[in-house]
Amino acid sequence: MLLALLQNGAAMFSQALTIAGSDSGGGAGIQADLKTFSALGVYGASVITAVTAQNTRAVTAVETLSPVMICAQIDAVLGDLAIAAVKIGMLGDADAIDAVAGRLANSAVPIVLDPVMVAKSGDVLLAVEAVDSLRARMVPLATLLTPNLPEAACLLGTDEAVDEYQMLEQGRTLLALGPRAVLMKGGHTSGKNCVDLLITKDDVIRLSAPRHATRNTHGTGCTLSAAVAAGLARGMPLPDAVRKAHAYLQAAIAAADLLDVGNGHGPVHHFHALWTCEGFPQ
Repeated sequence: MLLALLQNGAAMFSQALTIAGSDSGGGAGIQADLKTFSALGVYGASVITAVTAQNTRAVTAVETLSPVMICAQIDAVLGDLAIAAVKIGMLGDADAIDAVAGRLANSAVPIVLDPVMVAKSGDVLLAVEAVDSLRARMVPLATLLTPNLPEAACLLGTDEAVDEYQMLEQGRTLLALGPRAVLMKGGHTSGKNCVDLLITKDDVIRLSAPRHATRNTHGTGCTLSAAVAAGLARGMPLPDAVRKAHAYLQAAIAAADLLDVGNGHGPVHHFHALWTCEGFPQ
């Protein structure tokens, strides 16, 4: 059976691209995206926009790649691989935003945009002066925009939402900027349940899950957006891709304490369904 799967593998697996920054600690960014793609049965390619020196406690250095190199990576991947969905994370500065937007402006491939601005440690990952460029150049290209509440407030130049009503209002305002849909992530609200809202022109889908008592939530935003991209790459309708991504992330958070990585905000467990306690595949 395994041999048959390997022999037929070329026809089985969809391909997705992540455009994001590298996290040397492995919990977020490119590393989290590729783990998520792999866990969900999608072949992952990558375009690195920036290199960060970070661990579970802090980001100690950031160096962005040149627009020329970013474009060269995109051209290389799209010129050869059959990419079925694109996830975009950390872009870093206005030059990177312009480079990525220019290359993807006429793409028919679904794009999931996670507007990464601040790391879990609180370190800034997007230059303040680049927010306008992100809003004007990237947001209108998105099939799905996935801001957390601080990111949504920053994009809109307003106060952070504190309840579902304000999340809905801000999500609808973001929708007017051009994305096909907005997923407002409610992880920064209080309460025993965490609520996300998927907002489209015609519908609002409420996704609720119990909060897990863990500090190991590094890379949750990257993981969720990559999981949605994986679903889209596999041909799922957007609402189904979001629902499955939400369920995958909640299970990864619930299993996060099985890992023992670092001394700060550790990563979620991307391979919770594949690894046993001994660390070997099931």
